[in-house]
Formats: sequence, C-alpha cells, structure tokens
Amino acid sequence: AIENFAMTVKTTAQMLQTFGTDLAETELPNDVQCTEELLSSHTDHHSKLKDELKLAVKQGATLLTCIREPVTRSANSKLSPDELENVATVGRLLAQLDETEKAFDQFWTKHHLKLEQCLQLRHFEHDFREIKLTLDNLMETQAGFADIGDSVTRIENLLKEQKHLEEKGQEPLEKAQSLALHGEQLIQNNHYAVDSIRPKCVELRRICDDFTNETKKKYDILRKSLELHKQLDKASQWCEAGIYLLASQAVDKCQSQEGAETALVEIEKFLVTAKEHQLSNPKEFYNQFDMILTPEIKANAQRIVQKLEDVQEMFDKRQVSLKKLAAKQTRPVQPVAPHPESSPKRASPKITRPAAQENTSYHFQVRRRGPAAQNGNHALVYQRIADSQVEKCISKSQGHIINELIETERVYVEELQSIIEGYASEMDNPNLVHLIPSALQNKKEILFGNLPEIYDFHNRIFLKEIENCIENPELLARCFLKRKEDLQIYEKYCQNKPRSEALWRQCGDSIFFQECQRKLDHKLSLDAYLLKPVQRITKYQLLLKEMLKCSKNSEGTAELEEALATMLDIIKSVNDSMHQIAITGYE
Repeated sequence: AIENFAMTVKTTAQMLQTFGTDLAETELPNDVQCTEELLSSHTDHHSKLKDELKLAVKQGATLLTCIREPVTRSANSKLSPDELENVATVGRLLAQLDETEKAFDQFWTKHHLKLEQCLQLRHFEHDFREIKLTLDNLMETQAGFADIGDSVTRIENLLKEQKHLEEKGQEPLEKAQSLALHGEQLIQNNHYAVDSIRPKCVELRRICDDFTNETKKKYDILRKSLELHKQLDKASQWCEAGIYLLASQAVDKCQSQEGAETALVEIEKFLVTAKEHQLSNPKEFYNQFDMILTPEIKANAQRIVQKLEDVQEMFDKRQVSLKKLAAKQTRPVQPVAPHPESSPKRASPKITRPAAQENTSYHFQVRRRGPAAQNGNHALVYQRIADSQVEKCISKSQGHIINELIETERVYVEELQSIIEGYASEMDNPNLVHLIPSALQNKKEILFGNLPEIYDFHNRIFLKEIENCIENPELLARCFLKRKEDLQIYEKYCQNKPRSEALWRQCGDSIFFQECQRKLDHKLSLDAYLLKPVQRITKYQLLLKEMLKCSKNSEGTAELEEALATMLDIIKSVNDSMHQIAITGYE
C-alpha cells in the first residue's frame, strides 16, 4: 500500500510539473475568443489536477490511519519499528504532496492572473479599435464640413448639420472617455501591458479633444459667417427698400411744392435707418471676419458696398432735385422720351420731338454700375433734364458707332446662346435633374420668358442686317424701322421679368445654378445675364442718338430721327409693362 501511495505521489508530482511546464511555454493569444478559450481550458485542467491532489492526500491520510489503528484502539498498544518506519514514510510522502501543492498553487495564481489580464487587454484592445474607428469616421465627416455657407439659409442648415454631428458623436465620445478611464485603472492595478495600454489611453483622449475643439471651431466659423451674411443681407435689403421708396415716389406728384416736401420727409425718415445697416469700415470688417473671408465672400461684400454707395448717391441726387422743386416751382412739366444718362458735368443732348420742345422734365433712369450692377441691382437716379441745354457733337464717327453696335450685338447674341445652352437646356438634362429644386420644376418658361425667341430673332435676322450696314451707315435707321414690330418681343420679356426675378430669389442659391455657372466658367450668376435683354433694348436708342449727333442736317437725318423715335416708343411701351419704372440709360 505504501509503495502504491509513493507511486501515486510521484505520478501526481509529474503531472503537476508537466502542466506547469505547459503553462510556462504557452503563448498568450491575440484576440478575445482565443484568450477566453485558453483561460477556460487551463482552469479546467487545473481543477482536475487539484482533484488528483485531493485524492492522493486522502489516500495517504487513509493509509496513515490504517497503520496507526492498533494504537488508536488500545492505549497500551505500541507500534512496532516497521510500523513506525511506515508512518514516517507516509508522513514524508504527505509532506511532499503538500509542498508540491503549495508550489503549484503559487504558480497557478500568477498564471491565472496573467491570463485574466491578457483577457482584459484583449477586451480593451477590441473596444479601442471599435471606438477609434467610430471617432475616425466622425473626424472624417467633420473634416468634410468645409463649407462656410454663401447665404443665411445655407449657413443655418450647416449649423443644424453640425449640431446633428455633435449629437451623433456624443455617445462615442463618452465611450472613449470611459475606455480611457478603464485603461488607467488597469495600469493602476499593475497590469503587465502598461506600455500597450497607456498610449491608447492618450490617443483616445487626443481624438476626443480634437473632435471637441474642431466642433467648437466649426461653430465659431459658421456663427461668424451667419453674422456676416445677415449683415450683408440687411444692407442689401435696406438698399432694395431704398430703391423701392425712390421708385414709388410718383414723378407727377413730386412736381408740386407739397409733393416734393412730402417726398423729402419720406427720404429723411428712411435715411435715419441707414447707420444700422451700414457695414463696418474696411479695417474693422477684415479684423472681425478675416477667418472666413473667401474670395467669393469678399466679392459679395464689395458688391454690397458698391450697392450701398449707389443707393446713397441716388438719395443725394433725389434730395437735391426735390429741394429745388420745394424751393421754387418750375414751369408745367410734361413727360418726355427717355434719354441716355449724362455725366454730372455735361448737359443732356436735345431731342427734336414736337411734344418735348422747350419743356423741362424729370424722369427715372436705371443705370448699371460696376460689379454690383452686373449682379442685377438697379440704381434709380432722379435727374433734371433741361432740353434747352445742347451738348456739343461728340467725336465719334458713324463708322465707329456702327462698329461698336455690331461688336456689342455679336457679344449679346453669344451671351444669349450661352444662357440658353448652359442653363435652359440643362434643365432637361437627366444627369442634373436631381439638382433642380422643387420650386423650379416645370417653370423654365417663367424663369427665361421668351428669351429663345429673342435669341432667334437677333441671331438669324437682326445681327446679319446691321452687319450689312458697316459699309453703308445710312442704312442703319432703316434696319430699326423695318424691325419695329419684331422688337416688340421685348415687351413680353419685360412683362415676365418680375415673375422671373421672384423665382430667381427663391431658387438662385441652388446647386443646379452653381454647377451650370461652373461649367460655363461665368463670373456672374444667371440673374445678371437675364438682365441683358433689358439692357440691350435700351442700348439701341443711345447708339442712335450718337449717330444723330454726327449726322445733323445731313442725308439720312430724318430717318435716324424716326428710328430713334421708334426705339423710344418701344422703350416707353416696355416701361409701361414694367409698372411705370423706366429702364433707359443702361451702360
């Protein structure tokens, strides 16, 4: 029995030693699942060996009890020398088992702790990879928010998108902070993989800080952009309100002293609101908005500044005219035909027409000035025209004027073609239809009016006819007289213009128009080109007047005067169609 027990002790010790060697040589897995499986396997094996140890100890204890049984039954009994030796042998074997078990338990405690820490590390690494991927995607999405907006509506939408992204990132950020805290706790608990855990904790906190700081920066930029565009919009709206006020002051009512004084009071009240709508001086403006001043925003701001200057100039001139009327009444006023805008230092040329002779008149002019004007902003100038003042004949020859007419006509035709092909036709392009806003669907005729008809007339007929006049300038007047009825197509275009402008104000910021403008490489937006026909119809009477100045009392003068009268009648008809707001004098 003792030999069997000795063999059991030896076998058990060998199993423990073999298991310990296996544990020491085992490589730690690199993923959660394998680590869990290894921990479970080693724990099961450990439990079985512990059971074997318990059985061996129990066997030794039983054997020892059996040897000592005679002594336990009778106090007078004594163990023989052999029995005493057997007791000593079994005791040594049990002591050996006890030492083996203690050594095994100590080794297992360290090994089990390492496996558990390995499992903690693999969980930490797995969570780190998932959270970092989410945070990287958030940062990438945020980096894609480079747009600072080009209108109040667009910026407000961008702010909403930024808010949505911030809310979307809240949960991943909290998880990242929690995981970083967990990593710090692992380090404090003397985890063996400190060199792997600490950099990941630092990386998590860095990404969280980057996202938070970038979000704040985006908010700051968008809010600055919103503030800027609101300022620009307020300034632009003030200009539009000023233009509307000037346009709404009826010419005939301003001829009386009472009417002039009333108009002056209206203007003075309106100008009181000017300061709150003015932009900052250039230095303050750039200091305040330097971080968002893109070339496009700078150009827009310059257009608004130009527009403010134009409107202020309009009011200044209107006030001068009204003060003269309020101080001293002129002779009865009759409406006369529109005429080209004259410079401040020159009197307007006299137009020989029976209804206008020896009369002083006032009328509205719409002129085009600078970048702001080319963007479709009207500057209404109220001027006094004295027919008795006659400007000296300018030095242009008839040939020079004809050349100018032909060159500008060619450019005009090309511009019309680019609008039709680059915008109108693109509205039917299936590749771009998804970019067209719903408010613009099926409204091409409203936006463009009868522009194709105007283009067809000028391209097929009118351009060719005036090109034939380059050698015979005297034929120019006949072209206009011959095409009097054809030129009436402009009345239809101008009648539709308010509807077109209203639709443009609603949809002008759409991506569709931006894409078309980009393809055409146009510096100006579509609304500036849609104003070209209105500009062009008024340009003809200016050129005819120049021709007339160089042709006084010569052959063809009568026909030129008749052609000029015809064009002025057409413009008057167009003026009436645009609610009595004259459109002459474009430059």
